[in-house]
Amino acid sequence: MKKLTIVAVIVDIIVAICFFVTYGMTNFKNTIIASAMGTKSHQWIAYMFYSEKDINRVMAAETYIPFDEDTDLSAITIDTSERKNYDNEYDEQVLTRDEGNPNYKVIPLTVAGKYKAWIVAVYDPSKVVLMHSKVFNQQNKGKEQVISMARRYGASVAINAGGFVDQGRGSDIPVGYVIKDSKVIWSDSNNKGNIIGMTKDNKLMLVNSTGEEAIKMGVRDGIEFGPFLIVNGKKIKFAGEAVGGFSRASRVAIAQRKDGIILFFVTKGYTHGLGGVTMGEMADFLEKYGAYNAANLDGGTSATLVVNNQVINSPVNINGEAANGGSGRYVVTSWGLLK
Repeated sequence: MKKLTIVAVIVDIIVAICFFVTYGMTNFKNTIIASAMGTKSHQWIAYMFYSEKDINRVMAAETYIPFDEDTDLSAITIDTSERKNYDNEYDEQVLTRDEGNPNYKVIPLTVAGKYKAWIVAVYDPSKVVLMHSKVFNQQNKGKEQVISMARRYGASVAINAGGFVDQGRGSDIPVGYVIKDSKVIWSDSNNKGNIIGMTKDNKLMLVNSTGEEAIKMGVRDGIEFGPFLIVNGKKIKFAGEAVGGFSRASRVAIAQRKDGIILFFVTKGYTHGLGGVTMGEMADFLEKYGAYNAANLDGGTSATLVVNNQVINSPVNINGEAANGGSGRYVVTSWGLLK
């Protein structure tokens, strides 16, 4: 009888903990709903534990409001020379260069209170190029890690860029447009999409268009992805406030300040939903560091930051294990700073 009592008490404690986690922890609730509703086959999980009202509230926060304007590139005046006057502490961090390194500066951060992240200030936007695997859609023979692309192209800094058809361990099939040297080298449709591109004038252009239209506007290198986080100094807005955009995950972004300095933003690798920052928080950080235009890139398991042939952010796979021994997931495109 005594054993049955102990078992009953243990069961009650477990039930109480589960109830508290499921219904009492707001972040956990938001993550469960957002993750479940993001799939077609697991939405029943959300409805099993939460009301339709709760689900609608969280999903409203996951829905961003598209910008109704394109980037005003005339507001970007490229002048990345060293300066002694700063607008604030964040401006000082960007503009105070590391001794002996005039090309870039790695700024370590702590985001959302406890997660590691990095902003890399790139001082010459003309050296920021799109890198890509050697071939596309060749039965996975073309997929490549960011670190490998960086070595092949001769890039001192690199981050992953666009998406791809996910076959569990990556693939060599890009999603959306890929533009290189003012030519469309891949597209899977003729529809307009969010084009994130560097122009011939070395400015970050964010435009909803086809790849061909973006090229006519001056894009030399670009990919289709998103959402846009900041356009002409205005931050992304969401339909609700519960989560602030796509729950927590590893994030990657590219941005440009008014002075032309390019910012790469990458967070440490976390399993989706269990760590990192929201889209809204990422936009907040980029704004602090002077981003005038900014766009989200492929994050999650794909999030990778390479500096001098070393992977900095410890990417993990869906099981929380170091992705490919810590060298990062296989992808098809990346942004790099040429030496």
